[in-house]
Order: sequence, then C-alpha cells, then structure tokens
Amino acid sequence: MRAGLVAMSVTLAAGAALLVVPPIAARPVRPAPPALPAGPVGTPAKAGGIHTIGGCAIFPADNPWNTRIDGLPVASNSDAIIDRQAAGSDIHLDLGTTESFYGMPVTVVGRTQALFRLRFGVEGENYADESDKGPVPIPRKAHIEGWRKSRPNPPGGDRHVVVVRRGSCDLTELYKAKRMKNKAGDFTGWRASSAARWDLSSNALRPKYWTSADAAGLPILPGLLDYDEAVTGTITHALRFTLPVARNAFTAPARHCGSTSGKNLPSYGMRFRLKAGFDESVYTGAAKAVVVAMKQYGLMFADQGSAMYVTGMTDPRWSAVLDQFRAHPIDGSRFEVVDPGPITVCR
Repeated sequence: MRAGLVAMSVTLAAGAALLVVPPIAARPVRPAPPALPAGPVGTPAKAGGIHTIGGCAIFPADNPWNTRIDGLPVASNSDAIIDRQAAGSDIHLDLGTTESFYGMPVTVVGRTQALFRLRFGVEGENYADESDKGPVPIPRKAHIEGWRKSRPNPPGGDRHVVVVRRGSCDLTELYKAKRMKNKAGDFTGWRASSAARWDLSSNALRPKYWTSADAAGLPILPGLLDYDEAVTGTITHALRFTLPVARNAFTAPARHCGSTSGKNLPSYGMRFRLKAGFDESVYTGAAKAVVVAMKQYGLMFADQGSAMYVTGMTDPRWSAVLDQFRAHPIDGSRFEVVDPGPITVCR
C-alpha cells in the first residue's frame, strides 16, 4: 500500500493458492542489472536449505533475505522505533484462511508461458518510470491478491500478482493489477500501477530509488510464509511485514523511501528480530517454525500498512497455526531493530 498444453502435476490442499499454469511459447526476459551493495552481513543460509517455489531457489544463499541476523547488533534507536511503531500491536499473520487473513497467492508458470501486454496507470497511481516494462509472462488465470473463486477480480486493495516462471527462474510482480479485455470481452493483457522483475539466481537489486510491487522496492515472494516450508519445522528466510509509517529513507536491500521524516521511524529494508529470550516452547509444529524464524531471520520492513502484519501464501492449512498465535499472541514490544548499517535518506 502507498501514502492447450502439457499439464504440470502438483499436489495442493483444496483452496491453496499456489497456482500452476501449463506452459506456452515465450521470449526470454531482459538481463538483470548489475549487483549493488548489500546491507549488514549476517550468516548465509545453507545452500540446500534455501526455500524453493516451482523448482526455483528463491535467491542465492548469501542474499539478504536468506541471511540470519540473530548474531547482529541492535540498532541504537531500537527502543524508540519499537515504541512508536510496534509496541501494543500483536503479530498478525495474513495467511489466506478467511477474509481477515487473506494472504498472498503465488502463480507458477512454465518457461514457455506466452507473454502478454502490460500497461500502466490504475486508480490514479502510475509508477511506469520506476517499473520494468512488458510484455509479461502472466496468464489470464493468474491469481490476484484478494481473489476468491466467486470474485476473481477483486475490486479494491493492493491487488498484487506474484508469478514465478519455471526453468528461467524469474519472478514478476505487479501492484494494483487488473486484467485488460477487448470489446469482445477477450483477455488481452494486464494493467498495473507498477511492475518489477527479478532473476532469482542473482542478488541484483532494483535501481536506486525505484519502487516495486512493494513500496520498499523489494520483491514480495522471498518474504512470504509458505505452509509447505513451515511444516518441515525450518524456515530459512526473513519474513515480509508492514508498519503504519515509513521514514523517508531506506537501507539495503530496499531501494525506495517512505515520505515521513524522523530518525526514530523505521526505514524500508530494516530488520526486526524477536528477542532471543522469548519463549517459543509454547508453540508446536509450523507455528514454532514461524516463531524461530522471527528470531533467526527476522522481519523485513517492506510496505506501509497495518502494524506488525506478516504475509504468507494463501492456504487453508494455516488454521491451526493461527489458533496457536491467538492463544499465545506476540506483542511488537517483544521485538528489537537490528543495526541496519548505512541508511540512504531521501530529500
């Protein structure tokens, strides 16, 4: 939020939103930009432990998203930031089990997925100058954030679209996505407020000061909770989360600023970490994996929104996890801000 074909076989729970679309012909995406400096260095995840979607590793082991931060120092103004933006708000997991926990759908397409036209400008928001241009490998059937079987075209909200292409392992994400149709009512492509594309094998960041489908200029996919990962008992990446206000600054790997001045406000890209002394023994299974990940990899500030909202892939199997978090809520005051290293302030 901003101030005919060979079918692929996949086993999913009913209602789960990892949509796999069969392949058609396509052209390669443009090369990624050169790698840019990252933020503070933590401990990279083991290569075999990197989260995968559609057969693609979600960025290299030393990518900031895959780096542990439990050994990094606390920011000098951690208490001030937590008091202003996090304390008093419990962790809220958006995991797609009800309308109040709607989650983020992810679509997986084949390497030969057809490309479709992309135009910019939706509801007065147009970030074409900070977007990757089309055409895009996003089929008509791709799920939009907020979708339901009875409502495939949600009328409001951020309406993110997240698509992973197998084989080439590139990621395309849209913000404020809408399907375009011709006069006959046939699907012709997509319209969005912004679009961003990543090579999942690279640590390259977006150009400096550019936004993405998330305000911070970050990819959405690597920060999503995935039930199939959590149920293994181990999550090896940071989690995407939102806060109400963003400082007019960012720290790597974020690339874009918020609009409010004040050094005791969180900058996009900052990592929040659940304090080491927090007792996770009251949680079990996938819920415990989420809590431990908050300690080891933390939360990455990616967009403005409700306080301490953490996003996951839409999946009804999360229900038992949510029950545990309702029984044992975690207030934002139990977190601390990790020293972010260099911060870029926007004027």
